[in-house]
Amino acid sequence: MSEVPVPPAQGLTLLIADDSAVMRAMIKRVIGMVDVPIGAILEAGDGKQALALLEQHDVAVLFTDINMPEMTGTELLCEIERRGCWPHLLRVIISTDGSSARREEADALKVRFYLQKPFRPEAMRDVLDALTSHAD
Repeated sequence: MSEVPVPPAQGLTLLIADDSAVMRAMIKRVIGMVDVPIGAILEAGDGKQALALLEQHDVAVLFTDINMPEMTGTELLCEIERRGCWPHLLRVIISTDGSSARREEADALKVRFYLQKPFRPEAMRDVLDALTSHAD
């Protein structure tokens, strides 16, 4: 788990949950290329770490992979839903598994966007733009 230090400013706090450090770095790089106000970007290597960060920080947007060790993205989303503590958390899946069964499962877990890896930077821009306009 790590936190990118950012001066306290108006902007969204994002959480990226992915067991691949390379993928987390790529997502952060793409986020940096988009003109969206970001307050902080938190990182977790699995769902358990992500859950701990959610308990400690006011996170606006969760980007999660599905296939992770310890606690999968699906298990994380189920736990978020079960607890009901984060009703305004915007949920985005970024996964190689884009099957219709996974997408239906994501819909049931209140996932707003589903990006299939590999994705174009423009797709992330569109997601962040939509999330920002939704958060206003």
